[in-house]
Amino acid sequence: MQNQLNKLTVAVTLASAVLASSQAAASGFQVREQSAKALGNAMAGAAAGAEDVSYMTFNPAAIGNVEGTQVAGGISYIDANFELTDASASPAGLPVSYDRGGSREGGEEAWVPSFAFKTRLDDRFDLGLAVSAPYGLSTEYDKDWIGRYHAIETDLTTIDIQPTLNYRATDRLNLAVGLRAQYADATLSNAIDLGGVGASAGLLPPSAIGNADGKAEVTGDDWGYGYTLGALFQATDRTRLGISYRSEVDLTLDGDVNYSADNATGRQVLAGAQAMGQLQDGGGSADLTTPANLNLGVYHQLTDRLALMANAEWTEWSSFDELTVEFDSGGQSTTTENWDDTWAFSVGANYQLNREWMLRAGLGVDESPVPDSEHRTPRVPDADRQWATLGATWMPTPDLGVTAGYMRVFGDDGDIDQSGAKAENASRGDLSGTYEVDANVFALSVDYRF
Repeated sequence: MQNQLNKLTVAVTLASAVLASSQAAASGFQVREQSAKALGNAMAGAAAGAEDVSYMTFNPAAIGNVEGTQVAGGISYIDANFELTDASASPAGLPVSYDRGGSREGGEEAWVPSFAFKTRLDDRFDLGLAVSAPYGLSTEYDKDWIGRYHAIETDLTTIDIQPTLNYRATDRLNLAVGLRAQYADATLSNAIDLGGVGASAGLLPPSAIGNADGKAEVTGDDWGYGYTLGALFQATDRTRLGISYRSEVDLTLDGDVNYSADNATGRQVLAGAQAMGQLQDGGGSADLTTPANLNLGVYHQLTDRLALMANAEWTEWSSFDELTVEFDSGGQSTTTENWDDTWAFSVGANYQLNREWMLRAGLGVDESPVPDSEHRTPRVPDADRQWATLGATWMPTPDLGVTAGYMRVFGDDGDIDQSGAKAENASRGDLSGTYEVDANVFALSVDYRF
């Protein structure tokens, strides 16, 4: 039983590593919905659009394109859906099924607010402030679903506070720099097969495998700091070019791990484990880095009514190759991710219907950082995706704008093949199947110029 408990402790340790990967998954869980106008164009105007102060999140130099003082606030509603189909799961090397009939859907709803403000200091300088949520994740499966030993709940919230200074180097060129103060707070849980632990030790019959679960829950938070740089160049009267860079942010998540069981058999096994010094509630920490990314964009006013735009975004996921988790009680564990750098591309168009109404549309494609089925997890069931967007801006006055946008995300199917033969899955067992992923995003914002 001692060996089984040691393996179980290692597995829970590595669950914390998966939490960090969720926080770092920009392509899978980067929240780009910081501007309803940008969303309506499929983020094609992120680097060069610069229509209002909300674009500061994508390119800090955007505030140089906005006259006077402006404030913008918005809210996005994200409804993500993903389901594991053709699923199978069992203890490593045993013909026992972990399927207890729970739903295999794990998508959750989320609300993402954003705020931005800028003012012109003098003829050369602008000062701005943006508050956004650049990363986020909210997934939860039934506690008895087939993959419960790999994941039940994953909840991540981040907040970026970005003060920005823009310098108008010439009448056509804006250069900007911003500080990023990022706060991350996360909760992760998964089931523990306490029945299997008892059966392996000869204390319970084989029928207890998969039928006397416990639960491990890990929480953690931290502040980290980085920077952002941007340039906006008005190449001609009708063409604008933009480039921005957002640095990585180093975080050390400090938090707690807690174990519980809601059935008599599980509580008995857990009590025995804790009496032996295993599965103890306590603290731990994990160093992680949210990735750097680069935006390149072009905006072209084709006619007085029609504008076209395009954007390319690169995210440095190769920096996320492994993560080490250390426990306050001693010991550590490392898991390998081997994620790839990714590119996202989008094109969009605006059409000025009349003085009050502008119509928006866009298309985009996004690569997944997950390299293969062996590295895809229920917490990050990410795959390549495409999206299509529509939006409209109503301006009842020249200084007031109200924008609504809609995005439909179409994810490719993604196979998952987590093998129980891997050391990190020693107590989780096998899990395989195919994830089907899609999402709907609605955004609403208001901007006002003083």
